[in-house]
Amino acid sequence: MNERQRARRPGGRSARVGEQVHQAVTNLISERGYGNFTVGEVAARAGVADSSIYRRWGSLETLLTDVALTRLNAQSPMPDTGSLAGDLRTYAAQVAREITGPDGPAVLHLAVALSSSGQQGLQAGADLRAERTRQLQSMLDRARDRGEHAPDAFEVLDHILAPMYIRVLFGMELTPDYVDGLVDRML
Repeated sequence: MNERQRARRPGGRSARVGEQVHQAVTNLISERGYGNFTVGEVAARAGVADSSIYRRWGSLETLLTDVALTRLNAQSPMPDTGSLAGDLRTYAAQVAREITGPDGPAVLHLAVALSSSGQQGLQAGADLRAERTRQLQSMLDRARDRGEHAPDAFEVLDHILAPMYIRVLFGMELTPDYVDGLVDRML
């Protein structure tokens, strides 16, 4: 394979560098918190040049926004268990695993910090909300097509996702019984 063919391969070096940079940001957020590191420190941790980060993301704020959106939107496929209750339980359990995993709390803290950091942060929050709403809407539409009464996507955000996010942000336990209880109360 020649150099030109290798450069066009999807998921090659560019994808690896992106993953390394995202993981470096997540680790630094976990260790130091928002606003306590530089592009240079991210680059050193990821094993890339500062210029690579600036070329790809333009600024630290843009990189942080990309990390938050990418990590929080990384979802398993929307469940299709045959019932709304089953779908919501499975979805809520997936989200709970994501946000309580090794990087979950750091990414949630990053999203909160970004949302209060000016216009770009507000846009990141709007983008995250739009993506979560789109994902939920597909599940809710499927339930309606089966003849089930389905809540509004914002009700799911308010009554299932928001309480889970708050618990993780405040270091509270997120048990399967608690998550199931959120679904039960909403239904």
